[in-house]
Amino acid sequence: MAADDLIELKFRLFDGTDIGPNKYDPSTAVGSLKENILARWPAGKQITPKTINDLKLINAGRILENNRTLAESRLPVEVLPGSVITMHVVVRPPVFDKNNEKQLANASKVNRCSCSIL
Repeated sequence: MAADDLIELKFRLFDGTDIGPNKYDPSTAVGSLKENILARWPAGKQITPKTINDLKLINAGRILENNRTLAESRLPVEVLPGSVITMHVVVRPPVFDKNNEKQLANASKVNRCSCSIL
C-alpha cells in the first residue's frame, strides 16, 4: 500500500489533549483504533477507560461503529489531501447492573434518612 493511501488521524480526548497523529490504512477497523487509543492512554488521567466499549469515537458529528472500517465510515479525506483528521474520544460512564443500582439506591436512601433530631 502506498503511503499516499494512508489516513492520518489524531484523537482528541475529553480534556483537550491529543493522542497521535498516526497514519492508518483505510481498512483498519474502528475497534482496532479504540484498542490503539487504550494502549496509548495517557497516565495520570482521572477518567480511564477499561475496554473499547467504554470509548466512543466521533467524527464529523457521527459516532463510529466498532465493526466498520475507516473506509466504510466515509471519512472526509478527499477534502484536504495530506491533512490530519481529528476524531473526538468520549469515555462512557461506568454502567452498573441491576443489583448494583438497587444497592446504590438503597444506600442513598439510608444516607438521606440517617439524620437524628435533637
